[in-house]
Amino acid sequence: MIGKRERAIVVSALKHAAPYIRLFKKKVFVLKAGGDVFVNPASTRALMEQVGILYQVGIRVVLVHGGGPQSTELAKALGFDPKFVAGRRVTDADSLNVAAMVLNGQINTRILAACRDLQIPAVGISGVDAGLIRAHRRPPVQEGEESIDYGFVGDIDGVDAEVLSKQLDNGLMPVVSPLSADADGTLLNINADTVAAAIAAALDAEKLILATGAPGILADASDPGSLISYLDRKGLENLRAEGALADGMLPKAAAITQALEHGVQRVHVISHKVEDSLLLEVFTNEGTGTLVVNDIGALTPEEQHPGESAGSHVGDNPGNTAGGGA
Repeated sequence: MIGKRERAIVVSALKHAAPYIRLFKKKVFVLKAGGDVFVNPASTRALMEQVGILYQVGIRVVLVHGGGPQSTELAKALGFDPKFVAGRRVTDADSLNVAAMVLNGQINTRILAACRDLQIPAVGISGVDAGLIRAHRRPPVQEGEESIDYGFVGDIDGVDAEVLSKQLDNGLMPVVSPLSADADGTLLNINADTVAAAIAAALDAEKLILATGAPGILADASDPGSLISYLDRKGLENLRAEGALADGMLPKAAAITQALEHGVQRVHVISHKVEDSLLLEVFTNEGTGTLVVNDIGALTPEEQHPGESAGSHVGDNPGNTAGGGA
């Protein structure tokens, strides 16, 4: 039997969460989780337990997963090293086979198994299924004096939102692998952040949430304490121009911009390593990571000022306030 103090904490938490539950019930959240979330059963379950709570309170969740660490590990085990350019993986024929095995096989199935254990009615799908993601092979890109061929990497032409809407309407949670194909059926590997942003835009999602290993977006990539609580698109572009965004954060920044440009109002970057980070980001103003919006002026006062000493924001008027999750 719990004591009076514990009961008060539980009741207070429920009262605090109730307005958010009312606000977000039946809304669509697109959650992208990198492959490093799924490297072991404990971290997989920790995230999926939080996803299960979102599902149980009526939020319609689409989960898009990556598989970078697992693909790299398998590639090295098979005797070849993966190649990256500006944080994006170059996909030759061997790498494409690895991506198919890891994304559509290993990771997607393990997530579904965790969902079954947690009684989340999830269904696995890839960009290939029912033409969910229409894509073409990326042509060679000129980088300075060098022409870079990304191989079997795809650029998105469109998303058939109805494929996912039908599943959501039937009470299912789609778990999406970013692997896709062109019109001729050639498999293409697409960055999972890019896929998540395109899906969020197509579904008119309330939020796009990127769960990664980083605390959020940092003003200084080498300093974990430089977490930016909230910023707008202009602030994000300034960080990119200043070279503050590096490696895997570059495609994330591009995906964030894409989502905001196409109607998604709020994009969150959180760390799966922070306990209950997803729930804290959704059900508190303080949040745990970085909130990115088109215009900081559109944020509520509660979002902009949950505490005077917890982080910073980047926009037209930098200050010392924190932003959060609503």
